Amino acid sequence: MTPGRPVPPPLGKPLVVSEETADPAPSAPAAAQGPPTLAAAYGATSALSGLVPLTVARRAPKEDDVEIEIDFCGLCHSDVHATRGEWGAQSYPLVPGHEIVGRVRSVGSAVDDFAPGDLVGVGCLVDSCRECGSCLEGLEQYCERGNVGTYGVKDARNGDSVTQGGYSTSVVVDRRFVLRVPEALDPAAAAPLLCAGITTYSPLRYFDVEDGDVVGVVGLGGLGHMAVKIAKAMGAHVVVFTTSEAKFEAAIELGADDVILSKDPEAMEGANRSIDVIIDTVAAPHDLNPYFRTLRLNGALFQLGLPPTDMPPVSPGALIRRRLSYAGSLIGGIAETQEMLDFCAEHGIVSDVEVVTARQLNEAYDRMVAGDVKYRFVLDTKTLQPASEKADV
Repeated sequence: MTPGRPVPPPLGKPLVVSEETADPAPSAPAAAQGPPTLAAAYGATSALSGLVPLTVARRAPKEDDVEIEIDFCGLCHSDVHATRGEWGAQSYPLVPGHEIVGRVRSVGSAVDDFAPGDLVGVGCLVDSCRECGSCLEGLEQYCERGNVGTYGVKDARNGDSVTQGGYSTSVVVDRRFVLRVPEALDPAAAAPLLCAGITTYSPLRYFDVEDGDVVGVVGLGGLGHMAVKIAKAMGAHVVVFTTSEAKFEAAIELGADDVILSKDPEAMEGANRSIDVIIDTVAAPHDLNPYFRTLRLNGALFQLGLPPTDMPPVSPGALIRRRLSYAGSLIGGIAETQEMLDFCAEHGIVSDVEVVTARQLNEAYDRMVAGDVKYRFVLDTKTLQPASEKADV
């Protein structure tokens, strides 16, 4: 286990323009060629509307763009928070979805790394400044000027239009933020890899988890089940912490070596100083101090769940006495996300999914909030209604 592994170099390089081919004067990014196309979608028109049929205008591809015909889009708990206005004011109408898998429909004139028919994906990002230190290191998710999320964010390179996500039949994205999905992966089950997969893969790779390491996973939901699969494929001994004895069997089926009932003080004491890295996926306030006591010297706990209210205080002594690290982690950059997809293809890893139709989306949101899914929902976009003749957004 080597903390602080450098990230892989960025895959998306700016196009090189020679003096002979450059415009005579600096100009704005190339304009789209042709009128926008209309795509069927589902989204929210207000915080209280639920998800309803919409029609989205997608820009015509510019020279660096890839037009994608979406086949599947995963449902993330972030989608629920965003569409219901639980993370602050939103711009409506809002089409969520940042776990997109589909086929290339067309490409811009400067795109030579993708071709029509390719199986591709789009995750949580569709742009960044591409110039700051984070972006140049392949850490676009930490863009110092603010990354451009796949939905609900103003896109400066496209007239400050608000991005609209993957609960839709198509999307147009700059080639630098398009990912190649290995054909070996089931496309529906691969969709959640673009959020849940990379969110758990990145901290495990940051600490260079390998054979012999012991990884703890707190929570066995959408993120947790991916953490178990990925850590196991890296060669780790995997321990799942859960508050529910009903999840013991499921954890073992996913590949966990041990399961600990975290509300049992004796079981937690028995795990003292036994774990190298903990991936905490719980998005509700909970006391971390018992988990710190399970970590070995130089161990680390990565917080991936984002609780809506403050967590109980952390005891500094727990960190100091064993030189522990308490850290957070946010998805991954484009190069690392591609690395994750290739790793999953090599090891046969996909998410456990339940495919839903457009008409089931609101029910799926309610079930997601209730924890009634094993372990991710995925929208089949073929079930979307036909686009109307006029765009709603």
